[in-house]
Amino acid sequence: MKNANVTVNLPKKTDDHPVAMLVQIASKYNSRIYMSEGSRKVNAKSIMGMMALGLNNGTELNVTAEGDDEEAAVSEISGYLKGAE
Repeated sequence: MKNANVTVNLPKKTDDHPVAMLVQIASKYNSRIYMSEGSRKVNAKSIMGMMALGLNNGTELNVTAEGDDEEAAVSEISGYLKGAE
């Protein structure tokens, strides 16, 4: 299992639908991927779950992945959330 704490810092020019983009990124991977904020934990591949969680700048999220491509999944998702992608 791989996890990372990330502070959301999406640039203003980011796609109009950052939640949809994040779900697309997560769906590329075979690993089980979850995002959590406090006691709320959602499947990162679920558009409804991610919409409920939200992606507001300044929010501290924990990204957790478990599976054969967990390293790559956490790395790409963390990079996207930090505005590096």
